[in-house]
Amino acid sequence: MPDAGIFFDIGGMLFFLIVLTLLVKPLGAYMANVYQDKRTFLSPILMPLENLIYKAAGIKHDEEMDWEDYAKALLLFNGLGFVVLFLILLLQGMLPLNPQGFPGFSLDLAFNEAVSFITNTNWQSYSGESAASYLTQMLGFAVQNFFSAATGLCIAIALIRGFTRHTSQTIGNFWKDMTKSILYILLPIAIIAALLLVSQGVIQNFAPYVNSSLLQPTQTSDGQTIINQTLAMGPVASQEAIKEFGTNGGGFFNANSAHPFENPTPFTNFLEILLLLIISFSLTYTFGRFTGNTKQGWALFAAMMMLFILFLAVMYYYEYSGNPLVQKLGVNGSYM
Repeated sequence: MPDAGIFFDIGGMLFFLIVLTLLVKPLGAYMANVYQDKRTFLSPILMPLENLIYKAAGIKHDEEMDWEDYAKALLLFNGLGFVVLFLILLLQGMLPLNPQGFPGFSLDLAFNEAVSFITNTNWQSYSGESAASYLTQMLGFAVQNFFSAATGLCIAIALIRGFTRHTSQTIGNFWKDMTKSILYILLPIAIIAALLLVSQGVIQNFAPYVNSSLLQPTQTSDGQTIINQTLAMGPVASQEAIKEFGTNGGGFFNANSAHPFENPTPFTNFLEILLLLIISFSLTYTFGRFTGNTKQGWALFAAMMMLFILFLAVMYYYEYSGNPLVQKLGVNGSYM
């Protein structure tokens, strides 16, 4: 007879899929309104700031671009982002908000991380809590989490315009799409998500690392006795929110949300997985709104959902069965 835990797991996954599906239409419609210059409930608040950005940056937001100009602007923006992040990493040791006194990254590591973060790859070949200062985490990595995710949105919307505009030679204005992606979509939801994470215990501070005494001393294999540990601090929640919502990897502790300071409760786990998937699934409805036929969007959504459920089932089967390498160590990681 199947274990009761299986029914609980499947019920939890079904509930998650229902919530995800229910959010697709409102978010997808909202994103369509944003990129089609329609008024949204945030327009009275954000439109003055949006216009101020255009004016300060000298952006002619009413002029659209062909695909070549759009691509050039995209590459220029991300090229500048690479230079800024690369310099932050190299000069980290001389910059503020570095209470642990971490030195700058090596030349090759700084290059690797700068390329990784501007491309939304987020391959972290360093340990965040032992190598990156608070300034690097915020002004470097978290900012690029916004920019790289917004770049992905710009490409998706430009591609949708290319599919749906049959006679026009233009696909929008990159600078306008980038501004709208951050102001109207990424930033508001990331702020709300960060506050929810803080409410659940995800840390958000600028305090130095804390040296804490262990309740029970631990002895290592070589006979040394450990009586205290260092607890990493930092602005985690603010980075965690955009890390998930922008489908970025790694994170403050480079543990992909498996660290209790990033993901302490079942609710945060549910929220972070939801943030990770919601934009991708909602863009299908956005596509339907652009085409004027939402059935096309729902068809794309159904195809994505079927693939997701298929691979979720495969993953769950192997998670349920346990890892034989772990079991050899005498740890039973399965329900069996």
